[in-house]
Amino acid sequence: MREEEKVLAGVLFSPKHPELKAIKLKTHNLCTQYNLTFEDETEKRQQLTSQIFREFGENSFVQGPIYIHYGVHTKIGKRFFGNFNLTIQDDAWVTIGDYCSFGPNVAIVTPIHPILPDERKAILNENGEPEHMCYAQPVTIGNDCWLGANVVVCPGVTIGDNCVIGAGSVVVKDIPANSFAAGNPARVIREITEKDSMIYKPEILGPNRVIGRQNDGGKNA
Repeated sequence: MREEEKVLAGVLFSPKHPELKAIKLKTHNLCTQYNLTFEDETEKRQQLTSQIFREFGENSFVQGPIYIHYGVHTKIGKRFFGNFNLTIQDDAWVTIGDYCSFGPNVAIVTPIHPILPDERKAILNENGEPEHMCYAQPVTIGNDCWLGANVVVCPGVTIGDNCVIGAGSVVVKDIPANSFAAGNPARVIREITEKDSMIYKPEILGPNRVIGRQNDGGKNA
C-alpha cells in the first residue's frame, strides 16, 4: 500500500515519507503564491485554487491568507466563502458542501497522533524501523453551513446541512442537520427553525424584504 493510500485508509502513516512531502511542498508553495496575490487578481487566484484543491466549486472564494496542507484531499462546493486565515489540514478527506460560509480563523484538522508519548516519538514500521507516525479521519461539512470565527473542526466529525456553529467552538463530535451548536467542546444548543427568520426581527430587517415572505412580523410565516 502506497503511503497516500494509508492516509486515506485511516491507518498509521509516516508524514515524512517522500511521497507525502512532495504533495505538501507543492501545495504549501501554491498557498504562498495565493497569499501574495491582490484580491482583485481574480484570474490568477482562480488558477491557483484550481491547482490547490481537488474540487473548488463555481463562484467560491477564499479571502486569504490560506493555509492548506495537501489540498488534493479537499473538495469544496459552489458559492463557498472562506474568510481570513482559513486552515485545512487535510491528511484525510475534507468535504465541504455548497453555500457554506466560514468566519476568520476557521481550522479543519484530520490527523491524529498517538496518545502515549513514547508512541508519538516512534512506532516500528513494517520493516522494523522506528518512525514517527500518525493517522487521520475525514471531516464532512454539509450544505448551507455557517461556521463562526475561530471554529475548530476535529478529525472524524460530520456536520449536517443547514448548521450554524458559534464562534470559538471546538467541534469534536457529529452535529445533526439544522442545528445551532456552540462551545468547547461544541454541543447542540437548539434546532434551527422557521422562527429564526429575519421577519421576526423587524427592527433589524428594516425596509428590506425576506424573499418569499411578507414583512408582516412573521404572522404569515
